[in-house]
Amino acid sequence: MKHALVTGGSRGIGRAICVKLAQMGYNVIINYVSNENEALKTLQMVEEAGSTGELLKFDVSNNAETVAVLEAWQEAHKGEFVEVLVNNAGIRKDNILMWMEPEDWDKVLGISLSGFYNVTRPLLQKMLVKKRGRIINMASVSGLTGIPGQCNYSAAKGGIIAATKALAQEVARKKVTVNAIAPGFIQTDMVEGLNEEELTKTIPLNRFGKPEEVAALVGFLVSDDAAYITGECISINGGLIS
Repeated sequence: MKHALVTGGSRGIGRAICVKLAQMGYNVIINYVSNENEALKTLQMVEEAGSTGELLKFDVSNNAETVAVLEAWQEAHKGEFVEVLVNNAGIRKDNILMWMEPEDWDKVLGISLSGFYNVTRPLLQKMLVKKRGRIINMASVSGLTGIPGQCNYSAAKGGIIAATKALAQEVARKKVTVNAIAPGFIQTDMVEGLNEEELTKTIPLNRFGKPEEVAALVGFLVSDDAAYITGECISINGGLIS
C-alpha cells in the first residue's frame, strides 16, 4: 500500500490534496490539530474517492509531539513508509511589523517553517533507504514577493522556498524529489477578511483560484511524469506575478 501524509489536511487546499491523492490510489494520512469534525469530512471524501485514509492528530509546530506520533505510526506499519509528504499546514496572523505581537510571529513561523522540519525529518530516512519519495511544500506568493502586513507569513514561506531548494540537492541522488508550490489567492478560509472583488481586479485571469487546481499540481508533482523536477517553486496565481 502506498501512503501519503498531508499536514493541515482537514480543510481548504489540504482537503483537496487529500482527495486528489486518494484518486491516485494512496492511503491518505490526514493530519489535523483540533477540528476533528472537518477532518472526518475529509476522510469521508477520501473514501468516496475510492481509497482508504486515516486521521493523525498532532501539532506540527511541536517537535516532540510530532516525532512521537510519526514514530508510533511507523511502529504500527512495519515494512511500510510514507512515500509522499505534503507540508501544507499554515496560518496567517497579519499585521504590520510595528504592531505585530511576538506570539503572532512565533506561531506563523512555528507552523509553516518549523513544521516543515518537524514533519520532514522523521520521515526522510525511510524515503532515502527505499530510494523513492516525493516531498511537496506549500509556499505562497507572499514568500516570493513579500506582502505588506505579512512579514511573518512572508518570512515563513520564503524560508520554505529556500529550504526546498537546499533539501532537494541533499536527497536527489536517492531519487527523492522536493518541490514547493506558491499559490496566489485561492478560495479557502485563508483568504477570509480579504476584499475578493478588489483583489480580483489585480489578477490577469480575473478570479481567485480553486483548491482543486492546486491539488492538480500536487498530483502532477507526485506522479512519475515529474520524476525529473526537483528543487523548484512553481507558482499558481492566475498571472498575479510572473
